[in-house]
Amino acid sequence: MQALTKTDFRFDKQKSVYHGKVRDVYNIDDDLLVMVATDRISAFDVVLPKGIPFKGQVLNQIAAQFLDATCDICPNWKLATPDPMVTVGLKCEGFRVEMIIRSILTGSAWRAYKEGERELCGVKLPEGMRENQRFPEPIVTPTTKADEGHDLNISREEIISQGVVTAEDYTVIEDYTRKLFRRGQEIAAKQGLILVDTKYEFGKRDGKIYLIDEIHTPDSSRYFYADGYEEKFEKGEPQRQLSKEFVRQWLIEHDFMNEPGQSMPEITDTYAKSVSDRYIELYEHITGQKFDKAIENGDISARIERNVKAYLASR
Repeated sequence: MQALTKTDFRFDKQKSVYHGKVRDVYNIDDDLLVMVATDRISAFDVVLPKGIPFKGQVLNQIAAQFLDATCDICPNWKLATPDPMVTVGLKCEGFRVEMIIRSILTGSAWRAYKEGERELCGVKLPEGMRENQRFPEPIVTPTTKADEGHDLNISREEIISQGVVTAEDYTVIEDYTRKLFRRGQEIAAKQGLILVDTKYEFGKRDGKIYLIDEIHTPDSSRYFYADGYEEKFEKGEPQRQLSKEFVRQWLIEHDFMNEPGQSMPEITDTYAKSVSDRYIELYEHITGQKFDKAIENGDISARIERNVKAYLASR
């Protein structure tokens, strides 16, 4: 199976390109962004040495569906998806924060709580909570976007006092965050899922705030299966979840957490296919639709270039 792990396009009026961990973003005339969801996969802040077939298509199509399903709540950057692995949208000036919202105490928040922390990003947490317990209401726990390394937790008050985002803009993006999350939870519930936590990014263009980047994908969100949640919580058992956590667990089992002296385990074709199958399973559970593989007999890059150039020429 083919996997797209590298791109090097030259589009008309292209100003620059940013190669992220898993996506390549092309700046078209400081007006549009062409975001290519590659098949690269990352964990523990490192890109794995082998691509995962169809991963980019899965993430791009989930994000596109959720952007369309939430555009009545707030404007978003998406204009079109001219290729299964590409979204073209408006270039916005991104805020230097990621808006993380959590409905259940799990993951890094649980690890901090277990160590005795009772405040997260300025939010006071109740005593006596257990792993995977619902919060009385979802909490917003922002992080600052770091150029390198891990993003850092930050409170609403610090964001405003440090001038990262104005008080007026922060009020708007927190309101959008809560409304988007509520919509995401409603959609997830129809699929027998719980949207546990997620992150949103926002930007500004001509004085207007837009939702940017991907939303509600298994790379940016955590989902639990609703069936059995209460029973597993009462018994203190791990929850069945939909996210890329299974990749992290596999790496941990193979003694890799990107710490000094550790070596990346071999990613065999068989394992890459198993991850691909899991991502397709995620797509079908989250969207309730059958995944239609964009089978490519030729060059994936050539197809993307052809489709994007046709879209840009048509504008």
